[in-house]
Amino acid sequence: MKTATNRYIMPQSAQQPQSVLEVEETTPETVVRPKRTRKTKSDQRAKRQPRYAVILHNDDLNTMDFVVHSLQKVFGYNSQVALDLMARAHIEGRSQVWSGTRELAELKAEQLVACGPDPTMAMYGALPLKVSVEPITEE
Repeated sequence: MKTATNRYIMPQSAQQPQSVLEVEETTPETVVRPKRTRKTKSDQRAKRQPRYAVILHNDDLNTMDFVVHSLQKVFGYNSQVALDLMARAHIEGRSQVWSGTRELAELKAEQLVACGPDPTMAMYGALPLKVSVEPITEE
């Protein structure tokens, strides 16, 4: 007849280590941490990039319809907004058609120029739209 023996098995974490570790005595090292400087609210705000405007200049050779269509194509304006911007350029000689960061303003200006001249007026010497990029002065 077999007899059962009660054995208690200790969990791994509670078992004694199999070998004795040697402990070296060391002297504490000095830790140098950088000083923290308090930032004011104005320092914490991200600096805004300066704004630039895309300026459309008056053009007597390209048709008004072509200019309106180009403004709609590049900027996604509806026909009324594009017509107002074109009319301002025609009457005042120039019109601010968009504003944003310098890189995007240059891109938008290049896209307007890339529309080329009005195909119906090319035989009369029409050139691509006259566009410039200018910084907006903060007042």
